[in-house]
Amino acid sequence: MASNDSDLRRPVIGLTTYLEQAKQGVWDVRASFLPQQYFDSVTASGGVAVLLPPQPSPDAAAAAVLDGLDGLILTGGLDVQPELYGAERHPLTDPARADRDAWELALLAGARERGIPVFGICRGLQLINVAFGGTLHQHLPEALGTERFRIGGGVFAENTVEVDADTKLAGLLGAGPFGVHSYHHQGVDRVGDGLVVTARTDDGLVQAFETPGDDYLVAVQWHPEENSADRRLFLGLVAAADAYAVSKRGVPA
Repeated sequence: MASNDSDLRRPVIGLTTYLEQAKQGVWDVRASFLPQQYFDSVTASGGVAVLLPPQPSPDAAAAAVLDGLDGLILTGGLDVQPELYGAERHPLTDPARADRDAWELALLAGARERGIPVFGICRGLQLINVAFGGTLHQHLPEALGTERFRIGGGVFAENTVEVDADTKLAGLLGAGPFGVHSYHHQGVDRVGDGLVVTARTDDGLVQAFETPGDDYLVAVQWHPEENSADRRLFLGLVAAADAYAVSKRGVPA
């Protein structure tokens, strides 16, 4: 028996991207890009990956884009502007990417209004924290006295986080110690209003949070896309996106 379109439908997951100077062959131009590990993680988990570069008129563009999405991933990248949380710029904070910040804040706000599941990764967690009224440590080696989260050279550091029981995160990964890949020099300082911390490292740094209740917002400070043997965080988002498609759009289960 032939399957109809709804039987074949997979959740559509939007992933935010960089917009940076990039070289390919003879071309050296501004380009949107995202490491393949991110969208491979989505497609291997049963979703359809759609890349979302920064847009002009971000509020209007986000409203148009979100109507076609079932889930949203705010990906890693350069530092969130400290001006957004009322802090003076640290000398080692990345140059501002105001277009990306505005775009991702618009996408996040629109996704929350619609009930679209959201997953934040590294910078994504930091941007969510700022959007919820929180603040960031701009340079963790000064705040914590350690380089353990960014050893440099494009090599991911390995750290262990402690996942709290009875959380959405524990439902995906299990409670207790969990090994992660880290590459960040900033981190959560004051936690945003309404966010529940779900994992920390032994130095007390926030490594994950989520929102309470039935809505789906999960964010981690590490890079799960770098562990191709473990798709559980991406599987969790895709499952939530599938449920969103069924309940909010009337797509048959």
